[in-house]
Amino acid sequence: MSTTILAKKHSDFREGVQAGVSIGLGYMPIALTFGLIAKSTGLSVSETILMSLLVFAGASQYIALSLLAVGTGVFEIILTTFIVNIRHLLMSASLNEKVEDDHPGKKALYAFGVTDETFSVSAIKEGTVSTGYMFGVIIIAYSSWVINSGIGHVIGSSLPQTLQESMSVALYAMFVGLLVPSMKKHKKVIVLAGAAAICNTLFSQFLSTGWAIVLATLVAAVVVEFFAKSPKQEEEISG
Repeated sequence: MSTTILAKKHSDFREGVQAGVSIGLGYMPIALTFGLIAKSTGLSVSETILMSLLVFAGASQYIALSLLAVGTGVFEIILTTFIVNIRHLLMSASLNEKVEDDHPGKKALYAFGVTDETFSVSAIKEGTVSTGYMFGVIIIAYSSWVINSGIGHVIGSSLPQTLQESMSVALYAMFVGLLVPSMKKHKKVIVLAGAAAICNTLFSQFLSTGWAIVLATLVAAVVVEFFAKSPKQEEEISG
């Protein structure tokens, strides 16, 4: 019986690894770019790898770099990344209904690896998701992100100094690239971006850059959501 259980766990883990390969490949260019920009921001290779090891959240890490670039304090960076990642609470709660019962310690361990991509792959899997499957998916995704972050930094170190300095522009280009497609689909995103920009301009007159960004993000999100139209109306406007 124990041999059968062990074989099942091994099979689940292998299935998770196979499912995680596509995520790992998708992470490669993003992690490489993160490493390059981290180098241009002033982080050492060890600091870059450590951030990926401890944070493992692409959007938050990119935002942290942009905040570091303007001299934002540690607390403001932590608060901002917390706000950005608060959706992970909902994803983890949803996934907890689908995964098999297991020791809370194991669940806490693989919960660290829940990202938009690992959640999506696990959530659409038919039936109950085993612990072995979760670890298989997350180990591949996590390894790809951390390793390629370091590789990106090393590659950045070999680039000419002028090119390294110009890489910081890529950070803002990436945010624009993420924002524009959303703006085309949903009018509310345009209002949200505009409100956040206006709030940040006002708050930066009497607050530090970091706190102005944090407060502008919160105020804009709350105000726009409060005055937002119903989903049906939003769909009609977007269409």
